[in-house]
Amino acid sequence: MTERPVVKRTARAILLDGNDLVLIKRTKPGMDPYWLTPGGGVEPDDATVVDALHREVDEELGAKITDVVPCFVDTVEHFEDGGLTGVKVQHFFVCRLESMDEDRRHGPEVDAPCGEYEIVRIPFSRVGIAAVHLVPLSLRHYLDGNIEGVRAMHAPDLG
Repeated sequence: MTERPVVKRTARAILLDGNDLVLIKRTKPGMDPYWLTPGGGVEPDDATVVDALHREVDEELGAKITDVVPCFVDTVEHFEDGGLTGVKVQHFFVCRLESMDEDRRHGPEVDAPCGEYEIVRIPFSRVGIAAVHLVPLSLRHYLDGNIEGVRAMHAPDLG
């Protein structure tokens, strides 16, 4: 089988705050709203994917995170200019919210938004996840089947 080129990588936070999951509700003109985890593309100035995660969470939420643990990887085909160029690899990390100041938000999502970026909290439960249109669908399915496992990634005996 031919290996597909990785043309984009992203870092996304499965961001827990107590019993809540912190998400971004995206509303774009002419589209139904959807919810996604904070995060975005790894840029050339980011030394690591985790550095990109911290930068993105700071930009989108004005937040600091702790206890960052790799959790889930999603690989999808990536299209540009109407054609398939390779794959996008999305790295998801479970982490805890340390602090958040929405007045510190910055970056393209805040400075020149395409639609609305609303910070929301939902219960980190099957009912909470089912109540929103969480994307990507693979993450929604993963979380629905692994809530207890995701919480266990912060267990003190993991080392």
